[in-house]
Amino acid sequence: MIISSATDFREAARRKLPRFLFDYADGGAYAEETLRRNVSDLAKIELRQRVLKDVASIDLGTTLFGRKVALPVALGPVGIGGMYARRGELQAARAAKAAGVPLCLSTVSICPIEDVARVADPFWFQLYVIKDRAFMRDLIATAKAHGAEAMVFTVDMPVPGARYRDAHSGMSGPNAPLRRVLQAMTHPRWAVDVGLLGRPHTLGNLKPVLGNNSGLNDYMGWLGANFDPSIQWRDLDWIRAEWDGPLIIKGILDPEDAREAAAIGADGIVVSNHGGRQLDGVRSSARALPAIADAVGDRLTVLADGGVRNGLDVVRMLALGAKGVLLGRAWIYALAAEGEAGVAKLFELIAKEMVVAMTLTGVNRIDAIDRSILAEDER
Repeated sequence: MIISSATDFREAARRKLPRFLFDYADGGAYAEETLRRNVSDLAKIELRQRVLKDVASIDLGTTLFGRKVALPVALGPVGIGGMYARRGELQAARAAKAAGVPLCLSTVSICPIEDVARVADPFWFQLYVIKDRAFMRDLIATAKAHGAEAMVFTVDMPVPGARYRDAHSGMSGPNAPLRRVLQAMTHPRWAVDVGLLGRPHTLGNLKPVLGNNSGLNDYMGWLGANFDPSIQWRDLDWIRAEWDGPLIIKGILDPEDAREAAAIGADGIVVSNHGGRQLDGVRSSARALPAIADAVGDRLTVLADGGVRNGLDVVRMLALGAKGVLLGRAWIYALAAEGEAGVAKLFELIAKEMVVAMTLTGVNRIDAIDRSILAEDER
């Protein structure tokens, strides 16, 4: 099929993947209202078209946490990304490096830190709130030893969300392993590329606690058993003691929490509702972002994710107050559809779409994108 947008990648991924994997990436919590609002609210943000502004030269580069990047985007952390293409995190890392943007590796990736760090540049690592503090320290130390430039600490998952699609699809629920095998048999391209040639299907970073059997069955159980709902803001002091690089708190949706993050000395936050995968009915990232940027934008770097599907959405998020945008489903769809080449093409599409949006709103630099390019009632 012809790929002209991230929406096309989604359809290509749906055709190629077994249902349990597509629904895991595509789905959200409960009735998925917040998931839909992330997309629809962002799409409704109206821009202010301007003309005759001398935008013959457009610069898409910016600086994130002291590193110059070619685009104001990063590949956000996505669990089990290596199941969407053969050794998928490695393919995505190579595409991100070629495009000059960071990749943030999930704690629950298929490929371990050691492997991804060899091909990723810039490389960030995402850490979950888990009960085993010694294991968290080991992960932080491993990430540091392998050159991670930023630590993204995800705080909006003290318990896994109620994801009904996963139970229906075979990702979890009764007879899940058998259902996944049957689905793989009906998707031979994926079964050969990933199921057969993409082994091992283990959670690379969890081997110290799960051993060589750290596959999808252990993945779902481990999430529920090891996330720590007792953690508080003061508990983050020990992470600061272990990690001396940029610390980014991911999962902020309220200005008060943003102020708390600034108060503990975080270098950045990600305005995020976990892609609508945790608490359904909360505000979309686009609607939450402006108030948070107003509250702490002068104290730390505000990033955002949720509902971003193209370069126009990136510009919208920047105009609402973000300094950079994390991509999630968009890069997973591209990876599943065409591997490394698909992720590379996604970056090309985003860049072209950003150039059009910036040209027609009269700005030629990333730092010139602010609420002045929004329609008056959106500011």
